[in-house]
Amino acid sequence: MDSARADILAARSHLQQQGWIARHSEAFHHLPPPALAQWLGAQGEGGCETPALSGAGWTLHPLGSHGASGIQARWLDAQTPAERGELFAGLPRPGDDEAAPFAWAHRALCRLGLRLRISATPGKEREPVWLELRHQPRAQAEAPLLVLEVDPGVQCVLIESHEREAGGCQHQVAQNLHAHIHLGAGARLQHLRIATPPAGDSVAHHLHVNVAAGAQYAQALVATSAGYHLQRNLVQLQGKGAQAHGAALLLAGAHKIDHQTYTRMQAAHSASTVETLTLAQGRAHAVTNAHTYIAPGADEASVRQRLTGVPLSGHPRLILRPHLEILHDNVQAAHGATWGALPEDALFYARQRGLDEAAARALIIEGMARALLERCLGQDDDGVLSQWLQGGWLTRAIAAQLQAGQEVQHD
Repeated sequence: MDSARADILAARSHLQQQGWIARHSEAFHHLPPPALAQWLGAQGEGGCETPALSGAGWTLHPLGSHGASGIQARWLDAQTPAERGELFAGLPRPGDDEAAPFAWAHRALCRLGLRLRISATPGKEREPVWLELRHQPRAQAEAPLLVLEVDPGVQCVLIESHEREAGGCQHQVAQNLHAHIHLGAGARLQHLRIATPPAGDSVAHHLHVNVAAGAQYAQALVATSAGYHLQRNLVQLQGKGAQAHGAALLLAGAHKIDHQTYTRMQAAHSASTVETLTLAQGRAHAVTNAHTYIAPGADEASVRQRLTGVPLSGHPRLILRPHLEILHDNVQAAHGATWGALPEDALFYARQRGLDEAAARALIIEGMARALLERCLGQDDDGVLSQWLQGGWLTRAIAAQLQAGQEVQHD
C-alpha cells in the first residue's frame, strides 16, 4: 500500500474511532454541522457535470499591470504519494480541538490542492503582488486545499472567490475547504474573500493563518447563507508587532451561516480586530463567534471585537458571541455585541432626501457594509476593495436580499 492511500485510510480510521462533532460542542452547539457521511461522500459518487476544460477547482489569475513573476504555483494530486507529500509538507496534523473532525475528514477526502509562494518581483520589490484565486466545485463531496506562503517583506493583494458560475456544477455540493496561510516577517497580505454558495449546499471553509513578527494580515469576507455555511478562522500572531484585522459581512438571507474567528495573540505589541455585520431575515439562523486569547508575556497587546446583527424582516435567529481570554495585565481590550433594527433617525433623514422606504433602507445598509469593509481594507481609490465595489456586486446583493425579505412578508 502506498503512503497516500495509507494516510487516507488512517484518517478514516481516526474518524471511526473518535466520531463526529458532538452536539454539546461549545463552538457548534448553536448550529451543528451535517453528519460526517455528507462530508466524506457516497461510495461511487461521480464528479460534477462540468466540461474537462471548464476551470473547475483552483484557477489563478494575476491582476492588472502588477508584477506577477514572483508567483510560484503548484497544483498537486493528493492521491499520488510524492505529490501528496509535497502538498501537505510542513502542515500540522489534525489535533483534538472541536473542529478537528473537519480536519480529519479533509485528510480522508482531499484529492487536489494548490501551493502558492509569493516572492518580490525583481526590480519591483516595493510594489504589491496582485492575484485572484477562483474555485469551482469538482465533485459533490470535495475537500480542496490551499497553501499560501508570503515571503518576508512582501506585499500581496489577494481576491479569493467562491461563486458558482453558470454552466458549472449543478449538484448540491458538500465542500470542506482548508487553507493554510503563512506570512513571513514584515509581510503584508490584503485578502478579500467572497463566498456565495447556492442555497442547497453544505460548505465549511477553515483558514489557518500564521503571522510572523511585524507582518500584517487583513481579511474582508463577504458571505451568503446556505443549507449549512461555516466560515472558521484560526489566526496566530506569533511575532512581536504582528497584526490581524478581520471584517465579515454576512448576508444571512433566510438560511444558515456560522462565522467563527479564533485569534491567539502570542507576542508583545501584537494587535487584532474582529468586526462582523450580519443581515438576516425570515427564519435565518446566523451565529457569530469571536474568541481572542492573549498569552502571558504579550505586553501591550491590543484587541477589539465588535459584532453587529440587523434583522431585516421576519423572525431570524441571530446569536452574537464575543469572548476575551486575557492572561496578561498590560493590554488594551474591548468587545461588544449589538443586535437591533436599522436606526430610525437614519431612515428619517434618508426619506427626507426624497427616497422611498425601500431605497432608504438599501442606502443605509450598503453604507454600513461599505464602512465595515473599508475599516479593514482601507478606502484607497486604487485599492482592492474600491475596485471590487465599483463592479456593483454589493449593491446588487443587498437589493436582492431586501427584495427577498419583501416577498416573504407578502406571503
